[in-house]
Amino acid sequence: MPDSSPGSTASTARPSRRTVLAATAGVTSVLAAGGTVHAATGAHRPDDRKLRALVSRMTLEEKVGQLFVMRVYGHSATDPDQADIDANLSETGVRTAAELVAKYRVGGIIYFAWAHNTRDPHQIADLSNGIQKASLGLPRGLPVLISTDQEHGIVARVGEPATLLPGAMSVGAGGSRSDARNLGRVAGRELRALGIRQNYSPVADVNVNPANPVIGVRSFGADPDAVAGLVAAEVRGYESSGVAATAKHFPGHGDTITDSHEDLPTIHHTREQWEELDAPPFRAAIAAGIDSIMTAHIVVPALDGAEDPATLSHPILTGILREELGYDGVVVTDSLGMEGVRTKYGDDRVPVLALKAGVDQLLNPPSLDVAWNAVLQAVRDGELTEARLDESILRVLRLKARLGLFDDPYVSHAGVDRVVGTRSHLAAADRIAEHGTTLLVNEGGLLPLSRRRTPKVLVVGADPASPSGTTGPPTGTLADALTELGFTATALSTGTAPSAATVAKAVAAAADADAVVVGTYNVTASSSQKTLVEQLLATGKPVVAVAIRNPYDVAHLPGVRAYLASYSWTDVELRAAARAIAGKVRPRGSLPVPVQRADDPTAVLYPVGHGLTYWHR
Repeated sequence: MPDSSPGSTASTARPSRRTVLAATAGVTSVLAAGGTVHAATGAHRPDDRKLRALVSRMTLEEKVGQLFVMRVYGHSATDPDQADIDANLSETGVRTAAELVAKYRVGGIIYFAWAHNTRDPHQIADLSNGIQKASLGLPRGLPVLISTDQEHGIVARVGEPATLLPGAMSVGAGGSRSDARNLGRVAGRELRALGIRQNYSPVADVNVNPANPVIGVRSFGADPDAVAGLVAAEVRGYESSGVAATAKHFPGHGDTITDSHEDLPTIHHTREQWEELDAPPFRAAIAAGIDSIMTAHIVVPALDGAEDPATLSHPILTGILREELGYDGVVVTDSLGMEGVRTKYGDDRVPVLALKAGVDQLLNPPSLDVAWNAVLQAVRDGELTEARLDESILRVLRLKARLGLFDDPYVSHAGVDRVVGTRSHLAAADRIAEHGTTLLVNEGGLLPLSRRRTPKVLVVGADPASPSGTTGPPTGTLADALTELGFTATALSTGTAPSAATVAKAVAAAADADAVVVGTYNVTASSSQKTLVEQLLATGKPVVAVAIRNPYDVAHLPGVRAYLASYSWTDVELRAAARAIAGKVRPRGSLPVPVQRADDPTAVLYPVGHGLTYWHR
C-alpha cells in the first residue's frame, strides 16, 4: 500500500506552504521573526534566542530523543512490509518509523539500503515525507534530520537511477578541486531532493597505510595537503546544495590495520605526526564551514593517555576538536553498534560517556531503548546536566534551521524528477571518473586496444557484489562497455579466489579472443588471482589488467604489460576504464597513494603522482 504522506504516490503534489506551516505550528511561530538568511541554502536562520525558546518548551524525554539518530526498517513511514515490521519490533519495540519517532522523539533517522529504506527515488521521497509528517504531528513536534552514508565509490546507500559518482580515491587521482566541489554539489542536490539533508561524507582520513582494511579507497589519498584541499572543496559543494556534509573519522582513521567495525584499533602516531598527517583535512573542513564531524572508534594514546576510544574521549573531542581547533558545529558519533566503541564499556555507558566527551548526536546504538534510558537516567542521577543536553540540542537545531527544515521539510516527486539522475549529473559523473582513471603500466604501447587488431575481447576477473546499487557485475559492466565501443566482448566471472578449474576455463576461453581484460581485486602474494593472470599471460594473448579496488594490486603482477587503476568497481568508474582501454579518452589520473614493492614493502615501486597517458583515438 502506498504511503499516504504528502508527496507519496497516492498524492504526488508537493505540500503547500500553508500545509507546512500548519504542520509546524508552534515551531515556526517561535522562529518566524528576526531570522537571517543562510548563504548556502537561502533558508531562514533564526537567532539562538528563538531556538533556546524551543528547547525550553521540551520535556526531558524529548530532549534525550533529539540527541539520537536511529535506523529503522521499511520503505514506508507508516506501512512497511511485514518482515520490516518484525525487524523493528525485534530491535526497537515499534512497528514503523512513525511509531519510532512518536515513542523516542528521535532527532534524526539514518537510511540504509539493507534496511529497505532506499528502493527508488520516489519511494525515498515518500518515506522522508512520512517521517516528517509523523514527527511534526506530535506535540511540540520538530522536523527530523534524515541522514545517510552516500560517500560514492564503494560506500553508497542510494543506488541507480540516482547519479552514482566516483569514490574519493578516484577523485584524489584526478586531483581536481573543481571535480570534488562539483561532486558535492551534484550529490547534495540529489540527496536534498530525496529529503536527505545530512550526508556522512567526505572521508577526511589520510590513507597512509596500504593495509588499512576499513578506509583504503574511501580516502582521497596519502598526502595530507592534497586530501585537505579536496575535502574542503567537496564540503563547499555540499554547502552550495543545502546539504550538511560530515568530515569523518576524527581524529583520523587512516593508519590502522584493524577494522573498527570488528575491534578497537590503536593509532600509534605521536602528537607531532598527528598534526602533520591527520589534522590538516579536518582543519580544512572546519575552515570551509563544515556542518558536522564524525568521530572515530580508535585509540590514540598520544592524544588521550587514558586510551579511551576517541568517540568517548573528552581530551580529543572537547580538548582538541572544540577548544584547539575551534569547532562549534555538530559532532556525531560513528555507529554505536560497531565493536570498536563497545569493547571497553557497556552499551548503557557508551552514550553517556560520548555526551560527556562532547558529542551532540548519538548514531545508531545497538539498542535504542538501552541507550535512550541510560542518558535519561544519567540526567536524573546528576551525572549529566540538563544544561549539557541543551548545548547539543541547540547545535542540532541550528543545523536543522540552516538546512531549511523549519521552513519546508517536505519534498515532491516533481522535485525528484527535476534533479535525480539527470543527464547533466550523469555526464558530470563520467567526466570526474575519466579524470581519475590511472594508467600505471603500458609496456610497448599495448594500450589503447585497437578494434581492428583485437576485435574480440574476453573480460575475466573478480566480481564482488555491487557496493552501491549499480548494475554490475564488474566483468559484465566492462564487457558491455567495450561492446558499445565497437569490440565484441564476452564476460567470464572468475571470482576473487579462482579455483584451478576456473583458471583452466578462463585460459581455454582466451584461445578464442584477441585480447584479455582481467579485473583484479585486492591481490595478495598468495592469491589465486595471481595464478589466473600468470596463466593468461602464458597464452601469449595481450592482457590488460584493471585494479578495480586498491591500486596496490599492480605490485603483485609484474608480468602485466598494461595496468589501469579504477579505484572502485562501480559502473561509472568501470565504464571510464573501458573508454581508456578503447582509446576513447586518454588516462589522466595519477596515483594519490604510493605503491610499495611486493618483495620489499619499504621500497616504493610507484610514487604518489605516477601516471602514464596516451593520446586517445
